[in-house]
Amino acid sequence: MKLKGLFLNANNQLEGTEKTGKSRIIVCSKCGVEVSVSRIRKNNFICPKCGHYFTVRARRRILMLVDKRTFVEMDSDLLPQNILNFPGYEDKLQQAEDKSREKESVVCGVGEINGITCCIFSMEARFMMGSMGAVTGEKITRIFEYATENHLPVLGITVSGGARMQEGMISLMQMSKVSAAVKRHSDHGNLYITLLTNPTTGGVDASFAMQGDIILAEPRARVGFAGPRVIEKTLNQKLPEGFQLAEHVMSCGFIDEIVPRDKQKEYIGKILQIHQENANE
Repeated sequence: MKLKGLFLNANNQLEGTEKTGKSRIIVCSKCGVEVSVSRIRKNNFICPKCGHYFTVRARRRILMLVDKRTFVEMDSDLLPQNILNFPGYEDKLQQAEDKSREKESVVCGVGEINGITCCIFSMEARFMMGSMGAVTGEKITRIFEYATENHLPVLGITVSGGARMQEGMISLMQMSKVSAAVKRHSDHGNLYITLLTNPTTGGVDASFAMQGDIILAEPRARVGFAGPRVIEKTLNQKLPEGFQLAEHVMSCGFIDEIVPRDKQKEYIGKILQIHQENANE
């Protein structure tokens, strides 16, 4: 019996996708319910039974937010290199590309949301867990520079495990590099909105993810620097229930609003509209 073709991958990170007759079925990793991929897509990649948020690919995320056929990608020709000759890094990059169908951990470009032009970067969890390398930082820096030059708002959709160890200090340098571009963008009176998705951690959380003028998050997204297990072992104490979840982080004042996935385009569109109206006064 040939196994090839028995299992399929959906357009986003859906656990347990398999082919059953003519339909594709996925199994929710949280509640175990079997749901068709088409139903999950119509439900904004949310489990209809338990409300679990499936991870969404970077390009799919952009399509869910921008107006149809308005997104134009930028800097897609920038490719990561093994600049430190880290053993096996080329293989890791190829595996990440095969898994994510992306060349790097972020997709950048310009599109419209409810008719308002804005720059967008969307991070890709399937590319080495959205890790931040030199090209990741360069692409995000360039989109901020373009937005500053053209007086456009920026929407950043983050998901990341942090800096990419295979690029060492060069990866960590991207934190200050992007942060400087964010500051220049802000100094020119431009708007920056961040949408934190699960998980947003490490160097990304410690820099541009939390520098938005307005910081939004998805329900129960994990937001923090180090992982809870690392913190527990370091402090040698049990962390409180819900620690690092978006709801807890919001209660501490670091997030402005938690926005369900089906409301995000409308919510972000209203923010852009208010900013545009104020800028025109």
